[in-house]
Amino acid sequence: MESQLPVAQVIKTLQQDLPTLFEKDISYEIYTQDIYFQDPVNKFKGKFNYRIIFWTLRFHARLFFTQIYFDLHEVSQVDEYTILAKWTVRGTLRVPWQAGIFFNGYSTYKLRQNNLIYEHIDTWDRKPGEILRQFWVKENNN
Repeated sequence: MESQLPVAQVIKTLQQDLPTLFEKDISYEIYTQDIYFQDPVNKFKGKFNYRIIFWTLRFHARLFFTQIYFDLHEVSQVDEYTILAKWTVRGTLRVPWQAGIFFNGYSTYKLRQNNLIYEHIDTWDRKPGEILRQFWVKENNN
């Protein structure tokens, strides 16, 4: 049986975990076993898969970037069963021309009655292809 958590604890955990998600693992006690995740490139269900996506993010961050940041702007409860986190991802790709990546997004977390997160939907401010194109554009450094 899953435990009951105060919403304030869920929000605090997100505020602590999200800024460092490229560096260290997040806390999983605020999520249900059957957590559903969706972003513009992934869609799956289950806490095991959810753990894998965060491991993959950290692995690729270290492999492909000299610097990468998850800037958390705000975490707020928008209604009884919804938390919204607004953020920016920015970084420098590990290529000779030091291509930068930058995009904004928000995460919508849906809560069960016990305040555990059962759904996490990420929305990005541009399509994945537009984000990837940033890697190939050599910026002028004036």
